[in-house]
Amino acid sequence: MLTKRIIPCLDIKDGQTVKGVNFVDLRSAGDPVELAKAYSEQGADELVFLDITATVEKRKTLVELVRRVAREINIPFTVGGGISSIEDVSALLNAGADKISINSSAIKNPDLINELANEFGAQCVVVAIDTKYIHGEHIVHVKGGREATEVRTVPWAKEVEARGAGEILLTSMDHDGTKNGFAIELTGQLTKLLNIPVIASGGAGNMAHFEEIFKNDDADAALAASIFHFKEVAIPELKQYLNDQGIVMRV
Repeated sequence: MLTKRIIPCLDIKDGQTVKGVNFVDLRSAGDPVELAKAYSEQGADELVFLDITATVEKRKTLVELVRRVAREINIPFTVGGGISSIEDVSALLNAGADKISINSSAIKNPDLINELANEFGAQCVVVAIDTKYIHGEHIVHVKGGREATEVRTVPWAKEVEARGAGEILLTSMDHDGTKNGFAIELTGQLTKLLNIPVIASGGAGNMAHFEEIFKNDDADAALAASIFHFKEVAIPELKQYLNDQGIVMRV
């Protein structure tokens, strides 16, 4: 049985960590460099850093912040937000990122997935899918969840894998920030359908929610933000709890 991963997520806006509910009502959650260092020391398996309002003009700021975070951690580090070219990825990898995450740019230009996978390797390319259940369909959203597309989530996930992505970060917008648990059914469907890892995101509220999403191999990793930022759940205790439930964790 493969080791499951716990991944804190830093959603960044104007250089600060923020967290909302269903992608809105953002509030400050602290300094990203300090949080990243703390999570690395506490035993997080990876770290995800998403500039949720990234624009091309902010790229220099983002790269410098990535560099500062990378200096403080010794775990794999995924960065996303406003990435749309090989040059963007090169700049972030040179600043210390291990992987990059693309979402809106992949929908706009699916060939970008192939280009990045060919240039940097599949292990470097994470495709984030922000999804919302609308009229009986799981629909992909872009621009930080603000805009619905006509793309259905499950076929898109299959295409993403076929184009060379190494991993999918699946965020249920319906569950995001609610603390009512992960989107188990959809996440499990993708995990069983695909041969690449799926990270579950959106809805973590307590330790039992991580057990639920891992129990039937419904996810390869689980990502959370507010419960870690606001110290509702501590990573060492979470990993010990999951080990006690028979879920293999790196401790």
